[in-house]
Amino acid sequence: MTDIPAFLDHLVLQANVAPSTQKTALNALIFLCREYLHLNTEKLAFKRAAPKVRLPVVFSHQEAMAVIQHIPQPYQLAAQMMYGSGLRVSEALRLRVQDIDFTRSALTVRSGKGDKDRQSLLPKSLHQA
Repeated sequence: MTDIPAFLDHLVLQANVAPSTQKTALNALIFLCREYLHLNTEKLAFKRAAPKVRLPVVFSHQEAMAVIQHIPQPYQLAAQMMYGSGLRVSEALRLRVQDIDFTRSALTVRSGKGDKDRQSLLPKSLHQA
């Protein structure tokens, strides 16, 4: 019964497999042991594969401004709203005049992600536009 944890550890430490690959191997081995070999597999001790951490690639402020400056109007305003207020594309396109509150510099995003309403900030630099 020591072969199963050793194999699962090998998958993580030497083969460097993804967590889903290790889970598939674990489930197959547990099924084999339980259904055909009639072995108890409840006390298996092995190292679990950690999910790979990926860092997002994002623009710097200067890069984002350079891209936005090359977008023609009226699309530039939508891009500025998305960047400055954190709106998604669909939210920016559904924005209505009554959703903008210039006195509080706020936006009301209606039926956003999850069909929920939320508040966001309106940058002062976009008041004139």
